[in-house]
Amino acid sequence: MIFQRFLSQARPGRRARTRPLAGMVAASLLLALTPFAGPVPAANAAPALISQGRPATASSTENGGTPASAAVDGDNGTRWSSAFSDPQWLQVDLGASAAISQVVLRWEAAYGRAFQIQVSENASTWTSVYSSTTATGGNQTLTVSGTGRYVRMYGTARATGYGYSLWEFQVIGEFGGGGPGPGDPVEPTDPRNPNLGPNTFVFDPSTPTATIQSRLNTIFTQQETAQFAPDRYAVLFKPGSYTADVNLGFFTQVAGLGLSPDDVNLNGHVRAEAFWMGGNATQNFWRAAENLSVTLPSGVTVERWAVSQAAPYRRMHLRGTQNQIQLWNGGDGWSSGGLMADTKIDGMVVSGSQQQWFSRNSEFGSWTGSVWNMVFTGVTGAPPPHFPNPSHTVVGQTPVVREKPFLYVDGSGEYRVFVPAVRTNTQGTSWYGKTPAGSSISLSQFYVVRPGTTAATINAALAQGRDLLFTPGLYRINETIRVTRPDTVVLGLGLATLEPQNGITAMTVADVDGVKVAGIMFEAGTTNSPVLLEVGPTGSSASHAANPTSLHDVFFRIGGAVAGKATTSLRINSNHVIGDHMWLWRADHGNAGTYGWNVNTADTGLVVNGTNVTMYGLFVEHYQKTEVIWNGNGGRTYFFQNEKPYDPPNQAAFMNGSTRGYPAYKVSDSVTSHEAWGLGSYCYFNVNPAVVNERSFEVPVTSGVRFHNMVTVSLGGVGTINRIINNTGGTANAANQVQYLTTFP
Repeated sequence: MIFQRFLSQARPGRRARTRPLAGMVAASLLLALTPFAGPVPAANAAPALISQGRPATASSTENGGTPASAAVDGDNGTRWSSAFSDPQWLQVDLGASAAISQVVLRWEAAYGRAFQIQVSENASTWTSVYSSTTATGGNQTLTVSGTGRYVRMYGTARATGYGYSLWEFQVIGEFGGGGPGPGDPVEPTDPRNPNLGPNTFVFDPSTPTATIQSRLNTIFTQQETAQFAPDRYAVLFKPGSYTADVNLGFFTQVAGLGLSPDDVNLNGHVRAEAFWMGGNATQNFWRAAENLSVTLPSGVTVERWAVSQAAPYRRMHLRGTQNQIQLWNGGDGWSSGGLMADTKIDGMVVSGSQQQWFSRNSEFGSWTGSVWNMVFTGVTGAPPPHFPNPSHTVVGQTPVVREKPFLYVDGSGEYRVFVPAVRTNTQGTSWYGKTPAGSSISLSQFYVVRPGTTAATINAALAQGRDLLFTPGLYRINETIRVTRPDTVVLGLGLATLEPQNGITAMTVADVDGVKVAGIMFEAGTTNSPVLLEVGPTGSSASHAANPTSLHDVFFRIGGAVAGKATTSLRINSNHVIGDHMWLWRADHGNAGTYGWNVNTADTGLVVNGTNVTMYGLFVEHYQKTEVIWNGNGGRTYFFQNEKPYDPPNQAAFMNGSTRGYPAYKVSDSVTSHEAWGLGSYCYFNVNPAVVNERSFEVPVTSGVRFHNMVTVSLGGVGTINRIINNTGGTANAANQVQYLTTFP
């Protein structure tokens, strides 16, 4: 934009990977400094059992006592069992491609009469290597011939009224081909002295103030205007008190390493300003402030967070009831979109010329200001609901959310990652005056990814059961990163960025419970990728209501730095996924030769096929066709911000059949339940102002599909949006630049 894990999970050979917060500090004092000791089968010179202890997933489980992992644990007294329906599947990730010669099935009384054994290299495209429609259960040793990293039993007909039930699922084979096997060494992580990469700077209270300030100034000077440069930085403060002026430029994260934001206090500032653009903050993207408290200098009462997209102010505490935080540069320019989440502002939030903003689960002394689209969910101190003028969309409670995982240092000096629990029907922060609910993971359970790490090594670490901590950097990967284990955490520092090469998908997430992806940016490569991030394969059907996958501060960029191309940025096939602040952006500006109608091509930002998917703070801009396509029932969106592509060369290039242009947000005709609050869509057809977009929102007309508080804007009167939703709403054009609609239908 330029215009204006609840239960501990243990496996043989490793300790439980999470523990509840209660007793956590005492437990961490006793933690032995031992490297990760997950089950790691050695590479095989001859066929052998290669599945035992490997990550296993399933289409469903009968209950918590019959998980997928029980079928690969080597214990004939534990079992996996499925829901009582067809089809169902159980799969195991071998960690690397292997030649499969046998599969052993040890059935419980509830067996499969008809099933296939299938292999795959990517857990998406499957090849059958065995098939039966007349199986009789018991112990079956099947001779097969195939190659794959993933092996699954795909059941199509049960022999009983119960589900499919396996005591053991064993794969016999050997690794080969010269590639990395699951037994290849993956560097252990010292949780007390981790190597967090060359661009992470960790300070403690003994660090001289001048040293801290010098480092902050050096980073800011380099990053103030570095929108499309490759460097990434994280500045982390251990618990204690500091004096520092933190001025954040591009691709810089500042964060506290306390369990509570109040464990780290900065006397000074944590600010974002736009003097580099003459006060216009509409390009202040890609930076983050997290998990800190700030005490302003004596006599100063104003903090400034003048930002637009992809700049979260999360889990922060601005102290002092007399203070205010301004969401624009202070009288000399516009800003255009941002997020506050899990944040306490003792004084006032002043939105000023900020055009749209989303606040979630925060506590404000007060709020003043409105332009087009201000949305609040679960916020104490929010203004009264009113729409439009002032345009305040207020939802009293946040229905279901998990806060973003974060890195911290405990009382013994050990680095850990706290994973907040899922909360329902909440208001206010998760931490102020409360004991946060969730679990803690030692950093010893993480593989720390640093610049230069290959995707093969990252996948080997995942296959060994490790979580991932990406340190600041740009990672050009030539292999899809595959997350297949339930409850995996993928956490980035300093807006760590994945750029897929040769048209691959950057990351896939299996249809499993509780995966967390946070603080990661996906940058399209110059060869078109069909999708950058896919959550759940096509046909995903499992319920994850109790433990959903969640995406936090996950950003996508098509073009700008390189002439990137991707048909779809994010596709969600799994059910119950939570999106917690995402910006999906096809570049409208950038380095020379990296953007243009036929240069950085991208059809769609987000496709949702799963049911009961919830989005908080969804920003999707400039895609060339329908920007959001929602096919699943039960979807909810709280705050949507969109700009149409600036650059259609003419109307003929921007036609959806016989319709002028494409909707920003389309709910498919088959959907019977969907609801959205606080939606804005804008046009700025600067290449050809005669271009018309017929409508911004397109939905089926049914009582279960409801939209609340919509706005369309012709920015500066450059271009036209003819209708707001379906054939309803006024025309936004040069004569009437802003149009509002309160409800539909």
